[in-house]
Amino acid sequence: MRKFIILSLILCIVSCTEKKKEKHPFNTVKIELVFEDSVSIRAIEFLDANTLAFAGSKGIYGTVDIPTGKVRSNIMKYHTFIPEFRAVAHTSTDFFMLSVANPALLYKTGDNGKMDLVYMEEGEGVFYDAMKFWNDNEGIAIGDTVDGCLSIIVTRDGGNTWNKILCDSLPAGIAGEGAFAASNTNIEIKGDAAWIATTSGRIYFSDNRGVTWNTMQTPIINDKETQGIYSINFYDESIGYGIGGDFTEAEANKANKIITRDGGNIWGTIADGISPGYKSCVQFIPNSGGEDLIAIGFTGIDYSNDGGSSWNLLSEEGFYTLRFLNDSVAYAAGKNRIAKLVFE
Repeated sequence: MRKFIILSLILCIVSCTEKKKEKHPFNTVKIELVFEDSVSIRAIEFLDANTLAFAGSKGIYGTVDIPTGKVRSNIMKYHTFIPEFRAVAHTSTDFFMLSVANPALLYKTGDNGKMDLVYMEEGEGVFYDAMKFWNDNEGIAIGDTVDGCLSIIVTRDGGNTWNKILCDSLPAGIAGEGAFAASNTNIEIKGDAAWIATTSGRIYFSDNRGVTWNTMQTPIINDKETQGIYSINFYDESIGYGIGGDFTEAEANKANKIITRDGGNIWGTIADGISPGYKSCVQFIPNSGGEDLIAIGFTGIDYSNDGGSSWNLLSEEGFYTLRFLNDSVAYAAGKNRIAKLVFE
């Protein structure tokens, strides 16, 4: 918590049993704008029940105070270079943000009133896509293929140092395989397990916090560079859902949604040939028993209350990513904005 206070100082801020959801379908979503700027935001995370952190293009990062709606932001520069952030993560004490492209820059809440650079990677093809933590000590970030294998870096000391996993310790790569830096939801973590979704329609899986890995091929469409899995989310260690498609053919809805009910050993297509088409982010609604989901993209907000078998369009308002605060309120981010979504 002390480090989150330091992050708040960086941004000039002084801020501050689950109950079972009654089963009923949502019919509408109320959208309330809380932040607007000329910035693309694809990475948001709740630091706690009162604070939403974000990072985006043009080096912009900041927080939203949930009770008041007050937003504070700052701009990160690396010498004369302004990074673009598409991945954020947190522990109970620290906030992290990771930039795409070359050089990759990973920042952590510092002790001296600023964000500290804790990892940098330079080289052709460097492009990191998503980041998440198992616990306060161990975290992971993933990026596109470099030197024949997917880029995976891990920390075992709370994010102070990060080390890249050697290709010899990873499954054989596929040329051009990477992940879509569309919503910071290419990685899912439950307990000691981690799942990584790729552009090739593969799932990388580890059951020991990234020490060893194997892969499985899913049936999601991945014939073109713009196709593959854009987002995965697990309700628990068994039920998971993936979505993607092709952002250049956003209405196409064949083989763009997949589901597992055995922890990712077997994936099958679901809602095949029906809407929605392309989406950049899917999330289970909390306390829904793994039955209710929201999928969003620049094409709008869709809702399912039958485990993703059928979907209804709630709004044509476009966003890139969202996170739930509780079982009826979420925050979403996209082009030039962050909004509060209230589902009713």
